[in-house]
Amino acid sequence: QVQLVESGGGLVHTGGSLRLSCAASGRTFSSYAMGWFRQAPGKERQFVASISGSGGTTLYADSVKGRFTISRDNAKNTVYLQMNSLRPEDTAVYYCAADQSILAITRRDVSYWGQGTQVTVSS
Repeated sequence: QVQLVESGGGLVHTGGSLRLSCAASGRTFSSYAMGWFRQAPGKERQFVASISGSGGTTLYADSVKGRFTISRDNAKNTVYLQMNSLRPEDTAVYYCAADQSILAITRRDVSYWGQGTQVTVSS
């Protein structure tokens, strides 16, 4: 069982930055691929980024490439999402996800979800 707790959301102006964190429980954090998703009101949850257990492989949605960076610190059982050049269309609840397959995460076939953190980008 893996428990995920996100933090770092908030209100930011267009062009601003935020860093989300997701703290995971358990002693096998490095064996899990991790990912970030987001869900805007009235829309489906969409993939944002994912990272392999070692951190050596990262994948991004086209809409965030070049602006967002996913990283992880296995010693701290934490995954991060650095978000730069934020736009109003980035406004959503951001969810952390864990699965043993990075490809499963990109398919939204996720074993564990966090509770979400709100990100609001004002124009």
